[in-house]
Amino acid sequence: QVQLLESGGGLVQAGGSLTLSCAASGLTFSSHTIGWFRQAPGKEREFVASINWSGRTTDIAVSVKGRFTTSRDNAENTAYLQMNSLKPDDTARYYCAAKPDSGSDFLVATYDYWGRGTQVAVSS
Repeated sequence: QVQLLESGGGLVQAGGSLTLSCAASGLTFSSHTIGWFRQAPGKEREFVASINWSGRTTDIAVSVKGRFTTSRDNAENTAYLQMNSLKPDDTARYYCAAKPDSGSDFLVATYDYWGRGTQVAVSS
């Protein structure tokens, strides 16, 4: 059974930082792209970042570029989302997802597996 477990969310002041983790089990982690998405109340789930199987290729949404980075440790079956200079607009539930290393990284529908998410709240 595939499981993705996010952790590291919480409440932080604007300008602060958080590091989210995504621990995977039940799949060949090193052959999957990991995507990060977020969903705020009343809004659609949106792409934040992705990292390919090797970690050599990442994509970052324009809205967070320069502030967020993503990385992975295949030996630990874990991916990370480093979030710096957080803004109130970053408040959302953050999800990690996994898909084979093909197809669009930006679309919710291309991901096969999802975690339950971790809540991030940024106060002004």
